[in-house]
Amino acid sequence: MTVAIVITVGGLVILETGRQRIAGEYETALEAKSATVQLGALAAQLAQLTADESTFLLTKRELWSSGYCTTAAHIRQTSQQLDTYFRREADSAEQTSFSQIALLIEARMGAGRDALQHAAPDADLSHCPVTAEARPVDAALVESTLALLRDNEERRAQHALDASRADQRISTFIAGGLSALNIVLFILLFRNLGIQFERQARVQRQLVTQQEELDQLVIERTRQLEALGWHLQAVSENEKTQLARELHDELGAILTASKMDVAWANRKLKDSEPAISEKLTRALANLDQGIALKRRIIEDMRPTVLANFGLVTALRTLAGEAAQRNGWVLDQQLPDDDIKLDEQIEIALFRVAQESLTNAAKYANASRVSIGLTVLADQVALHIADNGIGITPADLKRTHTHGLLGMRQRVAARGGHFDIRRGTAGGTDIRVTMPTAITLTPAADALPPASTPDASTPGIST
Repeated sequence: MTVAIVITVGGLVILETGRQRIAGEYETALEAKSATVQLGALAAQLAQLTADESTFLLTKRELWSSGYCTTAAHIRQTSQQLDTYFRREADSAEQTSFSQIALLIEARMGAGRDALQHAAPDADLSHCPVTAEARPVDAALVESTLALLRDNEERRAQHALDASRADQRISTFIAGGLSALNIVLFILLFRNLGIQFERQARVQRQLVTQQEELDQLVIERTRQLEALGWHLQAVSENEKTQLARELHDELGAILTASKMDVAWANRKLKDSEPAISEKLTRALANLDQGIALKRRIIEDMRPTVLANFGLVTALRTLAGEAAQRNGWVLDQQLPDDDIKLDEQIEIALFRVAQESLTNAAKYANASRVSIGLTVLADQVALHIADNGIGITPADLKRTHTHGLLGMRQRVAARGGHFDIRRGTAGGTDIRVTMPTAITLTPAADALPPASTPDASTPGIST
């Protein structure tokens, strides 16, 4: 097999060399044929030049002087093409012969131009070629030399064609030998390949079986991880709810009671102990800050607006507060009436909006933010966009961006679709669609009973 391969490669090299040689010989034949045609055309043009000159001398008509000049221009162009060919392909003798003929032709055209100018001084010969020498030329010598050059080129073309045919016969013989050798080689190869294919098929079947088992294991693990992610989100929300309730009930009561006591003491000592009253006033301010901090923590963990007033009101309040806090121009496309969705879907949409607005405040450097909620028969769509610097492609591909991963997971957990990209006019564009069955309810119907007063003044609970 090694010997056959070496012979095959060697034969291919020989065939390629023969092909290049055949192509070169064929190209030489074509160029020689073309030169033969051009030499014949040059002879015909010289005859036409003589005829145009004689006709003009007899008739003195400008038509024939123009024809003479046109024919002379064609002769010069043909002569230049042939001169380029002979310098490239012909031997020194042919080059010398054609160079002499070219000089004679130039002298002949110059003599003809002088004759036309002498016969008709007013004739317009400005477009006739100008030659360096003008003298009578032996036309028979020029014609015989052109005929000799034409015969030489025909012989060159025929010789190149004969060599090309001989090389083609040799190439055919070599190709036949290589084909026979390849047939024997292929028979041996197919026999060995059949054995190897059967062996590979067995290995492939084993690999397919293992791949199916791995795919099934990956699917199962992915399903388990998704279920775990959903469970962790639910647990996280439940823990936030429980912690928010304890903060409201326990810490809120403590802060409220403390504020009431400090406010009572401040009123009693305001006139008699101004220094102590000043400290108590500062303590009241600190308690107000603690109550406000407690309220923000509770709202972040479990928004009371969402639980009491519904998703639309919660989104409107969230966006309004963020716009006021960051100095944004806010565009809202929210339904006039509130909607009633599954609690987990409402939480997911609210958390996506909360995280998106937080990211816009931290990174976007935006001046305008829009938020929209579209409710259809079988799905609800949330759209948030800003005109800031926009998210970069590198940020979209980063796998450790927990905010984006969290939003994607929340939406995917309920069978929704999360899409984030750069806006067409810059900024960041976030779209969330979630399938759900909803019931529209008037906003007034969604209002809960009046909440407990704030603790910003003495005697008010949190």
